Amino acid sequence: MPQYNPPIRDMQFVLHEVLNVVDELKVMPQHADIDVDTFNAVLEEGGKFASEVIFPINLSGDAEGCKLDKTTHEVTPPKGFKEAYKTYVEGGWPSLSADPEYGGQGLPISLNQCFYEMLNSGNQAWTMYPGLSHGAYEALHAHGTPEQKKMFLPKLTSGEWTGTMCLTEPHCGTDLGLLRTKAEPQADGTYKITGAKIFISAGEHDMVSNILHLVLARLPDAPA
Repeated sequence: MPQYNPPIRDMQFVLHEVLNVVDELKVMPQHADIDVDTFNAVLEEGGKFASEVIFPINLSGDAEGCKLDKTTHEVTPPKGFKEAYKTYVEGGWPSLSADPEYGGQGLPISLNQCFYEMLNSGNQAWTMYPGLSHGAYEALHAHGTPEQKKMFLPKLTSGEWTGTMCLTEPHCGTDLGLLRTKAEPQADGTYKITGAKIFISAGEHDMVSNILHLVLARLPDAPA
């Protein structure tokens, strides 16, 4: 039977013996208390989650795929995906490197990236769901209004909601300079969105009660 063996020792060697990452991080006030034991504990537990929780359902993702109900337009992920996401949330994993102001643990992004390397190795399809939420979180954290941050970031940090990034259009995929979707400012502070988006990863599922869609669109005065 196939197994996934997380490269914990390899990661520890690179982080601690090659990069000396803990001492490098300690110069940053927000990481002054970080230590090797914390890094190693997260790597060990993250490896267990990747190998014991999401790797075993990789087969169902490949064999079953998602199912669309054409009447309700609801999408059901493969067997085990929803339960794995619940375990992910209960373990506090969505908040690992998120800002403590919004409920995050504030651990280094480098540690979160090691965790995600194991997730992607264990089950790429499942990892798309929380992975897209990180993109939405980072965009809002960097560019959101105070009101938007207060409303959305705690939900993304806890994993109660997930997020997407609506980029691809029928006529353009990676060449986003060609996108046509428009965002027209309205008097009430909202935007009127016109256009079409396709192939939105994690765009619909039943693993959470709400999915936050971030839409890339052109303002009226945007460069051509």
